[in-house]
Amino acid sequence: MAGEAAIRTSMTEILPANPDGIVRAAELLRAGSLVAFGTETVYGLGGDATNATAVASIFAAKGRPRFNPLISHYPADVAAFEDVVASSVARRLADAFWPGPLTLVLPRKAGSHVSLIAAAGLDTLAVRIPAQRDALLLLAAVNRPVAAPSANRSGQVSPTTAAHVLEGLRGRIAAVLDSGPCAVGVESTVLDLSGARPVLLRPGGVTAEAIEAIVGPIETGAPPAATDVVRSPGQLASHYAPSLPVRMDARDVAPDEALLAFGPPCQGAGLVYQLSETAELVQAAARLFDGLRWLDAEGTRRGLHNIAVMPVPERGLGRALNDRLRRAAAPRG
Repeated sequence: MAGEAAIRTSMTEILPANPDGIVRAAELLRAGSLVAFGTETVYGLGGDATNATAVASIFAAKGRPRFNPLISHYPADVAAFEDVVASSVARRLADAFWPGPLTLVLPRKAGSHVSLIAAAGLDTLAVRIPAQRDALLLLAAVNRPVAAPSANRSGQVSPTTAAHVLEGLRGRIAAVLDSGPCAVGVESTVLDLSGARPVLLRPGGVTAEAIEAIVGPIETGAPPAATDVVRSPGQLASHYAPSLPVRMDARDVAPDEALLAFGPPCQGAGLVYQLSETAELVQAAARLFDGLRWLDAEGTRRGLHNIAVMPVPERGLGRALNDRLRRAAAPRG
């Protein structure tokens, strides 16, 4: 199937967490391959967060039905704060809990190199510094932010050993760096600092009480509605949506429409953004958010009234593409 070959490997290397294994894992990540690695919380499925194709491959390997925002991991707070706008509250929490199991959601800097698909199209980023020694050595060796959700197939139990990772992802990723069992065993706490007050989006390895001891009272995110989309790991809310209305399953294109193409474009198309000329799903996923934003801006500038989207097959990563496109096309209140 188109798009599936990108997540299949001849084998998954099992790398020891020694200097040679860490160097090899870093080489694979920098080359765009996927590598699972242990943190103090759970094993993460790592991909170069600046490489949209690598991030799309994470969704494909996990079989995620949606493009959820992913946490970007860094070796130090200085590196993390190069990609986000860090408030004084963020810096106090970083001083108190980093490295450690706390993820902060902050406004994305204009010059950030983290791919839009890693943030699921949002103008915020989720960032964290893990406390596990081998993870920090790996991140320093990669010298790029590494997107890393839990290293399991979507809907399965999060892995806390390399063996758990291999049960679900053997042959779907390039390697796993075996650093032994995870010390904490539950995911990181996710705290949204992008608004007026801190909001707890996901409880985890750092307690709410410990956070409040540093910054005072925090709010708890409202339970997600079934129709909402994921704002950050652990919570659902509103995504970026283009200002131009979106028309799905387009087999023709009107003169006042821009076209988001998948495969050969419809005849008569003027303004076109090509997701994948060869109808390859991983490539299309990597280009989706850039394409929506570009067509929205350029189509508006040219006075167009809609974005027409060619059909995407409802299989594999196509399910996640269609989920995001349906939400972009939904009626607006």
